[in-house]
Amino acid sequence: MSRVPKKQDHKTYDVRDRLILALHAQLRAERETREAMEWVMRNGGLSPEVLEAMASDPIPVVTAEEVQMVDRSLKHLRLETGRGGAHS
Repeated sequence: MSRVPKKQDHKTYDVRDRLILALHAQLRAERETREAMEWVMRNGGLSPEVLEAMASDPIPVVTAEEVQMVDRSLKHLRLETGRGGAHS
């Protein structure tokens, strides 16, 4: 008998939860990009080719690790506030 992965957790997120997740991921990606640019500038690696490569390479918005971290945070917050399910 094969096991079916449990997918119910992400379905309990309402629209506001998903928006918070998306905004968090976007902010984190922008912060990491800015930090990388600052590091390159401080270390003298900002040639036109490097700048072009950084500007043209899309940055993944969310990694699996980040989703798991946010999932744990949301579950923790729900436990603290006594809510087990989605917002009403």
